[in-house]
Amino acid sequence: MFHRLPINVCNNCGECVSDCHYSALQFKGSDVVWDKTACSKCDECLRVCKRNSSPKAQSMTVEEVVGEIEKNKFFISGITVSGGECTLQSEFLTHLFREVKKMGLTCFVDTNGSVSLWEHKELVDVMDMAMVDIKSYNNEEHKILTGMENTIVLENVKYLARLNKIYEIRTVIVPKVLDNYNNVDKISKLIAILNPNIKYKLIKYRQIGVRSEIINSYTPKDETMEELEKIAVHNGCKKVVIV
Repeated sequence: MFHRLPINVCNNCGECVSDCHYSALQFKGSDVVWDKTACSKCDECLRVCKRNSSPKAQSMTVEEVVGEIEKNKFFISGITVSGGECTLQSEFLTHLFREVKKMGLTCFVDTNGSVSLWEHKELVDVMDMAMVDIKSYNNEEHKILTGMENTIVLENVKYLARLNKIYEIRTVIVPKVLDNYNNVDKISKLIAILNPNIKYKLIKYRQIGVRSEIINSYTPKDETMEELEKIAVHNGCKKVVIV
């Protein structure tokens, strides 16, 4: 068993300021302010933070986000909002998506499915598609991994599938930690029942950026991924992708 580290809001303690070798962090009044033009993206500030937070987090209004999208709208066909868990801010997303739709762009949500989307109909109505993580089909395993049951996740998948609003479902293959064969078997059977044309993405676990004290695993072999792909195809999934 392992426990997640919460991602906390920066409390402006300033311990990271002196560890920044590029003077990208400094105090302005009582707040730690990040200068992204000076930042080298070395992430030393993240490593030294005892609260597992980031001084680089920014607060933006819908209008500010739309302004950034406006700069790139001629080069993109749509936007995807991720997280953290972006659906925790469903009111913000609903407002944002309504504005983005005026540009003729699509609006996708990248979600872990932990928020009951059937209670946020305005958001579901305005979004085009969702990309949903099913981390584990086994409820106890899911609780160990995330701290919560997977009941809402699976209900979200069924709900969105009925509305034809699932672009893809994803499962990360984590050796030693998850029962990957059982998960792929059960999840692919669910997809085949709901809509066999939903893309099922099998993602190799990679250690990059993961703290070993949280997850002690390794990248699965290609042969393992191919075996899992065969299970999903055999169960009726028509679009299985390995990444």
